[in-house]
Amino acid sequence: MKIRDSGMPDRATWDGFFDPPGVLRRLDLLAGSGDVADFGCGYGTFSVAAAALTSGTVHAFDIDPRMVEATAARAAQLGLPNVRPVERDFVAAGTGLASESVGYAMLFNVLHAEDAVGLLCETHRVLKPGGLAAIIHWIHDAGTPRGPDLSIRPRPEQCAAWAREAGLVHQATVTLPPYHYGLTVRKP
Repeated sequence: MKIRDSGMPDRATWDGFFDPPGVLRRLDLLAGSGDVADFGCGYGTFSVAAAALTSGTVHAFDIDPRMVEATAARAAQLGLPNVRPVERDFVAAGTGLASESVGYAMLFNVLHAEDAVGLLCETHRVLKPGGLAAIIHWIHDAGTPRGPDLSIRPRPEQCAAWAREAGLVHQATVTLPPYHYGLTVRKP
């Protein structure tokens, strides 16, 4: 099931919105984080950045086969064998990862899904105790060049509340100018 009101611009436009290594450092991805789950990898923008920052396997999930292929090609081009692109409907079927198997999860621009709490519950399930999840979303401003409709675009406090409902503990909220914010949440 494709997440409602989502879609990707061309790769250059998308990549221009972020400094992936800088964002991941601000969201506490550490070299020793272990395996990583990327919920909705898109072009692999953050998957390859995470793979360069950690020696763990980066499980890069997307429902769109073109995005999975783009992620695989990007990882190969950069010589990153620790990226594992997977075509999977993680919204409907979960990630398929073992429980408590990853140290870090990325939910970037996906929590406007109809069941955001369900995605966060799957995140809780796959995270090791003490594992960290990072959330990025578009700020609540109609002037952003992309992003879901404001009526379904979550604010940081909503993401933190959903995370609590899923059993995760809010750690920090950061601004990611010009168009995004980020949160980190931890599995107790």
